[in-house]
Amino acid sequence: MTDDGCEGLNFADALRGCLACGVLAVNERRTLTAFNAPAEKLTRLHARDLLHEPATALPAAFQQLIQETFATGRPLSSREIFITAADGSQLCLCASTTLTCNPKGRPDGVILVLNDLTAVARLEQNLRQLDRLASIGTLSASMGHEIKNALVAVKTFVDLLLRQNPEAELADIVAREMRRIDSIVSQMLRFAGPAKPTFAPLHLHELLDHSLHLIIHHLEGKKITVHRAFAAVPDLLKGDRYQLQQAFINLFFNALEAMGPDGQLIVATEILPPDAAAPQLPAHRTQPVLRVTVADTGVGVPPENLGRLFEPFFTTKPQGTGLGLPITRRIIQEHSGVITVGSQLNRGTCFNLLLPVTAAGH
Repeated sequence: MTDDGCEGLNFADALRGCLACGVLAVNERRTLTAFNAPAEKLTRLHARDLLHEPATALPAAFQQLIQETFATGRPLSSREIFITAADGSQLCLCASTTLTCNPKGRPDGVILVLNDLTAVARLEQNLRQLDRLASIGTLSASMGHEIKNALVAVKTFVDLLLRQNPEAELADIVAREMRRIDSIVSQMLRFAGPAKPTFAPLHLHELLDHSLHLIIHHLEGKKITVHRAFAAVPDLLKGDRYQLQQAFINLFFNALEAMGPDGQLIVATEILPPDAAAPQLPAHRTQPVLRVTVADTGVGVPPENLGRLFEPFFTTKPQGTGLGLPITRRIIQEHSGVITVGSQLNRGTCFNLLLPVTAAGH
């Protein structure tokens, strides 16, 4: 580097060294002379609209860095800046500048190099959220155990009172609320505690039929019909029968609560070839995958809530705990599978589960 901060690089040399980054350049007249494809992708701006235009057409943060580099005669390194892209999204970028020189060694422009830190910032935010959730999980497990221990004594006392006063006006309410508290705490423990599934070969269609049979009275009570389309052959997989049953029943009850009378619950299975399932289950790209679809004709989920369905404690139901779907996703993940959801308002919701198939005899 020379005393005036010029690194002795011409524009072509600098550009070749930064092809993987967003790169834009201005000359000594503050006119934009280069704006590469990665820069377009980062900023959502178009080179055709900016080339040969004044630098004032750039975001204010870019203008400030360019002006500072010209004013000081020295490059800037790894400045973290935030800009609003042309589509309105917020971006976190790492920006550096380089002075370019003419053959006589005098500065004749500035190159601005951009790297996207948005994904890094999002990852840091997610890690912080995971840390908070881990702390909440530990606290929930501890609280859950303490509450269940206390409930044993309370339930014994309440049962005694109810036997002595069977006609008490609050008898049914107390008993029902005690069961509800116990159910909520049990779900908290199930979500927060480490699950230990017991894997064994099972036939999925048999398990689905059994799970549907367990809710048959609820179906009949709401006059909801079930459409089965079991096309998966084979339907053999390795899993924990009781955990998978819980996952399916959670999905069935979600569907029931979303539908009024004369609704339809669709339960379907099919085998997907490896190439179709590979994007979602890359570990099983060499073998077929079994897809289970659970769909309803209910009210659907608003778009702003769709991405939050699997968040712990998120619920739109007056009496919901917000743990059913997170538990369901955990169960499916423990079975090396994935679960996705799609929905349209007033047309229904569809859950798709992908699970690896087990070869016969394994």
